[in-house]
Amino acid sequence: MLSYILRRIFQSVLVLLVVGLVAFAMFRFVGDPIDTMLGQERTADDIEHLRDILGLNKPFFVQYWDFLVRAVQGDLGISYRQGRPVAEIIAERLPATLELAFVSGAIALVMGIVLGIFTAIRRDGFAANLVMSISLIGVSLPTFLIGILLIYGFGVGLDIRIPFTDMSFNTGGMPTFGRGDTVDLGWWTTGFLTWDGIKSIILPAITLGLYQMTLIMRLVRAEMLEVLRADYIRFARARGLSDRTINFRHALKNTMVPVITVTGLQLGSIIAFAIITETVFQWPGVGLLFINAIQFVDIPVMAAYLMLISVMFVSINLIVDLLYVAIDPRLRGEGKTS
Repeated sequence: MLSYILRRIFQSVLVLLVVGLVAFAMFRFVGDPIDTMLGQERTADDIEHLRDILGLNKPFFVQYWDFLVRAVQGDLGISYRQGRPVAEIIAERLPATLELAFVSGAIALVMGIVLGIFTAIRRDGFAANLVMSISLIGVSLPTFLIGILLIYGFGVGLDIRIPFTDMSFNTGGMPTFGRGDTVDLGWWTTGFLTWDGIKSIILPAITLGLYQMTLIMRLVRAEMLEVLRADYIRFARARGLSDRTINFRHALKNTMVPVITVTGLQLGSIIAFAIITETVFQWPGVGLLFINAIQFVDIPVMAAYLMLISVMFVSINLIVDLLYVAIDPRLRGEGKTS
């Protein structure tokens, strides 16, 4: 078990180094940050002087090594655009992204598992088939389009007239821009402590979590249907066990083993792909910060963002692998053998 953990940690570090190297190489083709930092009246001496200050004249691998050394020490460089430490800028934006990812992940995980179990147990029922049909929306539509539809339907609002009456109501009124009112806790800014902040996170969280929810739901349903056809489930029914005991004590436990891996990776992708949702709703998180950094060729911010996402992805993947071993005794036996 210990050797397995050490091997996975080594692989994770190797992945981070490779991802950082690829990302750093891509930034060389984004553009020259000097063009956005100096005015039209710049001279060749000004350009060369600034390139020396920023270290852009150094060889590529030297720049990458300097970035890694500083990153390990907590120094992610200085933003070319804002002239502030990148770590400070990300620390200001990270709470917004993590809160959005937490809410959307909770919605996707809870609703996905519940609806997956329901559609598996009641697979021939009308409600289950209706849920499966509606879930195609979350799988088929792109995230930005779902966000726009939610803004139009619940932000701008639709005037719906009640049949056979002169009364109507509007479906709008939900916040569609920004994070709302927040509370500064010193090391963290949260919108969970204000009503405006709670309302502001609802539409972005649904937009970000809808695709993940439908994916988890369909995965849980498929795995549970396969488990329910297993021989030991038939034996349990022959023993006279209740459907509740069979479904939730025996079938569900074995269903969750393969689901955990995919679910963990999907929750990690919520943080990575929050960039689209943050752009649609102008959510002040690190995803929107990355988009602005691309426009201004702010290489330190882009590099720090991609390394941060890589660390989150690799960490979640490592935790999922360890949970997988903890849940499945067969893998623990293989780890001891190896």
